[in-house]
Amino acid sequence: MSTPPLSLYVHLPWCVRKCPYCDFNSHEGRGALPFDAYVDALIADLDFDLPLAWGRTVQTVFFGGGTPSLFTPASIDRFLQLASSRLRFAPNAEITLETNPGTVEHGPFAGYRAAGVNRLSFGVQSFDDGCLQRLGRIHSSGDAERAVKAAQDAGFDNFNLDLMYALPEQTLAIAEHDVERAIALQPAHISHYQLTLEPNTVFAAKPPTGIPDIDAAWDMQEACQARLAAAGYCQYEVSAWARPGRECAHNLNYWQFGDYLGIGAGAHGKLTLGAEQRVLRRWKLKHPAEYLARAGTAAAIGGDDVLDSGRLPFDFMLNALRLNAGVPMAMFEARTGLPRAAIARQLAVARERGWIAPGDERLQPTELGLRFANDAIALFLGDD
Repeated sequence: MSTPPLSLYVHLPWCVRKCPYCDFNSHEGRGALPFDAYVDALIADLDFDLPLAWGRTVQTVFFGGGTPSLFTPASIDRFLQLASSRLRFAPNAEITLETNPGTVEHGPFAGYRAAGVNRLSFGVQSFDDGCLQRLGRIHSSGDAERAVKAAQDAGFDNFNLDLMYALPEQTLAIAEHDVERAIALQPAHISHYQLTLEPNTVFAAKPPTGIPDIDAAWDMQEACQARLAAAGYCQYEVSAWARPGRECAHNLNYWQFGDYLGIGAGAHGKLTLGAEQRVLRRWKLKHPAEYLARAGTAAAIGGDDVLDSGRLPFDFMLNALRLNAGVPMAMFEARTGLPRAAIARQLAVARERGWIAPGDERLQPTELGLRFANDAIALFLGDD
């Protein structure tokens, strides 16, 4: 088992309003948010986890939420300065901030860039105002376009736009128009994924009317993917499209079973402990108030989970088989410490079903395998 690249995930849990489809650890902010206290808690949390990553270099940083753009540039700058004094950051580390088009203005974009953020991810979801209202979003299509252009004016050319399809009352024409308007803004990256009704969300409890059926959703997916490809975007993961060389390095590290420190309320991390030849998953308390009170102590840990050899194949494949190009077989061996023989039976079944391409040196899903990614991944759950 060798040590993979290291990333840093920072969870900022507050948002203006919880969206009815959202199953992330996000909490509606009420009153003045404790930005300074939360940055202090993040650094205390980082200090507590540092022994798990001594001497390693951080290749990417990702501020997720919630709505990270609720935090001021000064707060982001303070955190990055304190974090980089504790961990070595790679000279060209990718530093991404998720942004809600309804919470940012031109000034903050310049401030985020000055703080060290060099990549943005906009939660646009749709450019149709009716769809946005039905999704419970706080921004309009005009807000989204103005926010993107303000970011470009501030010097950002590396940014992602999140788009969803199969939305309530969405038609094929609306879905295609969403992609056209996204492409017109010239993003480096587009995330294009289907709305799903996740457990413990408002939509799961009270499904909205007018959700397209499976055939209509497939028509949207095919049409939108064809348009993205025609515009020069390359699909490198089930829901991720990028200009050549503009893939999200942070997410690629996840998908390739890399390591990441997870700090903040509800954040998850995954660390390879080379000396002990084991993989540790750790997560933090979810509620912001509890997290703030306990950050920097063992009491802030929501749980630790050591992956045994029986679970490592599934955890590895959970992400690797979402990548169009797959991963080298050598990466599976190096990052799990297991021989390829450990997954020989499952691979034989997957190849027989046409889900994984032939060949012993690469784990690469076929086009059919990408369509049935969940079924292919499930083969590696263990004894069946």
